[in-house]
Amino acid sequence: MPFTILALIVVLGVLIFVHEAGHFVAAKWAGIYVHRFSLGLGAPIPWLTFRRGETEYSISWLPLGGYVKMASREEDIGSSALEGGAPPQPVPPDRVFEAKPIWKRMVVILAGVTMNALFAWAVFGFLAYKNGRQIDPVTTVGRVVEELVPPEAAALKEIRPGARIIRVNGDSAKTWDQVVSTIANTPDPDVRIELEDGSVLVLPIHPDALEERLKAAQSLQPFRAPVVGQVLPDKPAARAGIQEGDTIVAVNGRQVEQWYDLLEVLQSSPGRDLTIDVARGPQRLSFKVRPYVDTIPGVDGKPRAVGRIGVGVGPALASEKLTLGQAIAEGGKATLKASTQIVRTVRGLFSGRISGRTVGGPILIGQLAGQSARLGLDTFIGFMALISINLAILNLLPVPVLDGGQFLFLLAEAVIRRPVPVKLRDRLTTVGLVLIVLLMGLAFSNDLRRIFGG
Repeated sequence: MPFTILALIVVLGVLIFVHEAGHFVAAKWAGIYVHRFSLGLGAPIPWLTFRRGETEYSISWLPLGGYVKMASREEDIGSSALEGGAPPQPVPPDRVFEAKPIWKRMVVILAGVTMNALFAWAVFGFLAYKNGRQIDPVTTVGRVVEELVPPEAAALKEIRPGARIIRVNGDSAKTWDQVVSTIANTPDPDVRIELEDGSVLVLPIHPDALEERLKAAQSLQPFRAPVVGQVLPDKPAARAGIQEGDTIVAVNGRQVEQWYDLLEVLQSSPGRDLTIDVARGPQRLSFKVRPYVDTIPGVDGKPRAVGRIGVGVGPALASEKLTLGQAIAEGGKATLKASTQIVRTVRGLFSGRISGRTVGGPILIGQLAGQSARLGLDTFIGFMALISINLAILNLLPVPVLDGGQFLFLLAEAVIRRPVPVKLRDRLTTVGLVLIVLLMGLAFSNDLRRIFGG
């Protein structure tokens, strides 16, 4: 638990700082007087506060966000208490927020989400440059997991092992990643899969039905030769003498054509003695192995007992080194892909195609942050980039207390050539606050449901 809490603090702390730093730098550039830069909401903590120049830098008591308190002619009812109350010092009239041209104020409002998007782009680009592009050149189907196939994708059950996918929605399928990504992310109303034998499958899954799209993509598993790529020490396979590079040819006399055939037998045989025949160069060897019992999540999400012997499939991925320019482009593509996915999620929630029970709050984010941190630095900062682009997109929603709502006020001011009436803004802001509170309540209740199984 402490590790998870620490991971959550790091993720939220960094991303809130990035967002508010965008507002802060833009405000300084526009010549707006900045009273306070704060991590956290509410009044500043006295011993974690210092002043440099005209601006006070602080960490505040409520660790649920942050703010840049800019000089304004009026105190916003939605932000006065959250931003530590009214500032004590007077400000020159030409340095308040409202005194600046509308286009400069728009830049200031959008600077936070821009910084979040740039942060995500930088992280995705860095990971692409560091690790290269992982390519899975296989487009041959090894199996279809029928339990995962949603009703709209029932045509997938017609695919037989060994069938090769050549096109998805008209695009040539050169890698397995292209197959999965196109099925999950194409904006087309249908998914059209063309096989090498000339047959065509059409899956009528709406683009906003993300869960169904994802299940359809995950139900297809690529062909994997039954070659041992990893042998874990002190596990049954290692103790029996199985080595990396061995090809599994049979289990208890049953022929093994691909890796899934091996998994099927092993997972259904915990605690039972098995005879595994392998090919090692010109030799054919037999080993006696007893799988140990392990648990994995079932299709229904509940744990189920399976047998394992401590081997992993041989690597099918190839790594392509990228230049700096290619990595930057790859980071941009990853950022755009994540943004599109989030927009579709929000759209799906409003249309009812995605259940509100899938919404997560700080507890879920903390759990995912802890899990990603345990998987290594690359996974952790990749998770941070994903949350960063989430924050950017969600902040653009047209809700008055968010950046998107404030931008709409400025846009309206530009059109009608005068500020939106204060009373109207206050009422809309109050509605926005109520909406945010309700959404936070839904997210938190979903977190509790996940924890207690309700």
